[in-house]
Amino acid sequence: MRRTIALCAVAAVAVLAGACATRGTSAVRTAGMPGQLEPIHAAAFTRDLAVFWVSSNGCTSKADVKPFITRLRDSAVITLRRVDEDRCADPRAEGVQLQWTFEELGIAPGSEVTVNNPYMMRPDGKPQDAS
Repeated sequence: MRRTIALCAVAAVAVLAGACATRGTSAVRTAGMPGQLEPIHAAAFTRDLAVFWVSSNGCTSKADVKPFITRLRDSAVITLRRVDEDRCADPRAEGVQLQWTFEELGIAPGSEVTVNNPYMMRPDGKPQDAS
């Protein structure tokens, strides 16, 4: 419930701030990137903040997942790669929240952003953040 409220709040701010985010439809090559492509539970963007929910066995931190930015004509594609495995034994069903400012990512505020990661699906086949 708290995650849903947080997603709604972030989405509302994104609409008001003019940020634009779309689901990755372009094929960005990930060959040569370190780590593993990280499936995500959810993603939200404001004018200058990228927020992701990723799987965790209880020890995942921002240092374990690295964002790679690919620039396209008028947008930036974010690809999250897990560079350090979470070996803890306390799985978090809804994942953990990780966030980066656009400044940290080297993206101009208000830029159009696309996510290149697959979304994790619930057992009923819907994305994790769908109701």
